[in-house]
Amino acid sequence: MSIMKRRLQIIEKYQPTELLKYAGLVVWFSTCIVVALAPVSLDEQLPDLNVGALWIAEVIFGSVYWHEVQRLKTPARPGMPSIGLVVMVICAVFTTYISRGGGLGGILLMVVASLLPWLLSLTMGLAWVVLQSIGLGIVISQHPNLDMLDTVTATGIFLGLALFAYIASLVAMRHASARDELRKVNSELRATQALLAENTRIAERVRIARELHDLVGHHLTALSLNLEVAAHLCEGKANEHVQQAKAIAKLLLSDVREVVSELRTSDHVDLAEALNTLIEGVPKPEIRLKLPVQLAAVDPRQAQVLLRCAQEIITNTVRHADASHLWLQLEQTNEGLILSARDDGRGADEAQAGNGLKGMAERLKQLGGSLDIKTKAGDGFAITATLPLEART
Repeated sequence: MSIMKRRLQIIEKYQPTELLKYAGLVVWFSTCIVVALAPVSLDEQLPDLNVGALWIAEVIFGSVYWHEVQRLKTPARPGMPSIGLVVMVICAVFTTYISRGGGLGGILLMVVASLLPWLLSLTMGLAWVVLQSIGLGIVISQHPNLDMLDTVTATGIFLGLALFAYIASLVAMRHASARDELRKVNSELRATQALLAENTRIAERVRIARELHDLVGHHLTALSLNLEVAAHLCEGKANEHVQQAKAIAKLLLSDVREVVSELRTSDHVDLAEALNTLIEGVPKPEIRLKLPVQLAAVDPRQAQVLLRCAQEIITNTVRHADASHLWLQLEQTNEGLILSARDDGRGADEAQAGNGLKGMAERLKQLGGSLDIKTKAGDGFAITATLPLEART
């Protein structure tokens, strides 16, 4: 396992979603301690306190919170309010009603507010914070010992705390999304840089081969012709030396031609290295790359197209598939190169090609290849990109 992979696993353990899970549990557990101590601390103030109802509300709140927090994703996919959010707000307000005070309910509503950026849009999330605080204020106003000023003050304080929790969670969510996007882009850049370095190396080898063929080869050919003429014009000892020089010139010309041929045939790149670099920066979904045991060097144009296809597949999976795993496989057969991918995401009833998929198909078609897409709702996406061995111009 590479150093980059180990670092990504360490970072993954401390994702904002993971920290939020346990921070919310700590806050919830703190309110449970208050409920446990309530019979002792509030016995004289509230002799008819229904501790059993408080415990039921607390347990329901904690259970629903844990269920909701499992849905958090990075990047977030805001949608409509869930039943779980409604139940949590009801439980929080209910604890306020039973305990005849806003403390427990206000604290629990802060926990709810911290979840909202991951589940709702910005406008809907802010509206939810305000509405749940108004509901809390209405319940607080039923307390016989509190006047209107006390009610407004308490409601304003809990609204401010909920907004603080909401904004802090919103900043953490956006930071996590930006970090993941930057990591992915960095991996794409490194993979592209690796191919560019390979292409630069190939271009330099071709230039050297051309120079050797055009200059050194030309001069050696001219030298051989002149030595051939000299061999006919001299005799004796001098002719022996001329013949020897002519043989050496022919040998050098043969060596130059052999070097030129080797330089021109080594114009393929290592696609496997570029693909491994590409997937290193994607923490979610988990990408499992399968490569041939012995992958022959690939034509630069084909390598570029297949790398772009892999980038687009990964991007679509991260943004739209909601998948936990992505399987990428590169095969090299007698017919050509095959890049296949499938995920365990939500899929769709039919594949609707956007600009990314259309671009993939166009790149493949330019080299005589093809793109095949299969999908089914609830069964993920499967994509196969095929290129012939000899790229068409």
